Amino acid sequence: MTKKASEFIPAEDLNVIIGGIPCTEDKKTKEIFKAGVLKLLFEQYGIKEKDFVSAEIEIVPATHARDVGFDRAYIAAYGHDDKVCAYPALRALLAQEKPKKTCVCLLTDKEEIGSYSNSGATSNLYENFLMEVFAKAEGGIENFNTLKFRKALAATKMLSTDVTTAYDPKYSSVFEKNNTAFMSHGLKIEKYTGARGKSGCSEATGDFIAEITDIFEKNSIPWQTGELGRIDAGGGGTIAAIMAELGMDVVDMGVPVWSMHAPVEVISKIDLYYLYLGYKAFIENIG
Repeated sequence: MTKKASEFIPAEDLNVIIGGIPCTEDKKTKEIFKAGVLKLLFEQYGIKEKDFVSAEIEIVPATHARDVGFDRAYIAAYGHDDKVCAYPALRALLAQEKPKKTCVCLLTDKEEIGSYSNSGATSNLYENFLMEVFAKAEGGIENFNTLKFRKALAATKMLSTDVTTAYDPKYSSVFEKNNTAFMSHGLKIEKYTGARGKSGCSEATGDFIAEITDIFEKNSIPWQTGELGRIDAGGGGTIAAIMAELGMDVVDMGVPVWSMHAPVEVISKIDLYYLYLGYKAFIENIG
């Protein structure tokens, strides 16, 4: 009872129950419960023990998404961060029949550990893809011009789709109530993230923010702004700073979340809907 929260559950104690029916077919093995689990995995999925060396397996809460509240205004589920932003972003792009400009929905992984992978935001995946598109538009690789390509990147405007914290009265001490997002008040625009103020952040330009908010107001889409917790208590990062290195205009925009990074997170349904409309309006109206 005297342990600190950071010491209460050591990482090595986070064990998982995966089976309890023994396999007695192999009379030589003494690990009959392990054999039972391996037999099941092979029969259902074709997985052998050596496959665990290369497999990418995640252990997640075995629960379905659920409505929350007498009026079912909220959704409780594992992994809202960040499927809840990725899905409406993709749907907003797929809703376009003949977009006026080149539109891209970039979905990357490993964001929570710094985006360090060949499929994360720090990789050259996005640049290589756009480079190929740009080369085809220019009539072939022999006509490719690096300077023109770099200028095209710098002319890009992007929404970094990531969730943000919602004001929680249970933990009000870590929020600045006059500078935070509230549930069911619409999507949230986060001009900058970072930690201990703005350390490690990418701050969007005032012109870009003004352009976005003007689009939302003309399309009757509720929006709000705020920081990611109190200056000395909150903070965090997204891929915005990484993409800003390419010279593009980029800002974080997503839905407020209760209990971010917990096994079960909560979002507002109306915030999610307005986020989809916001992404769609951005694609259709951005200059």
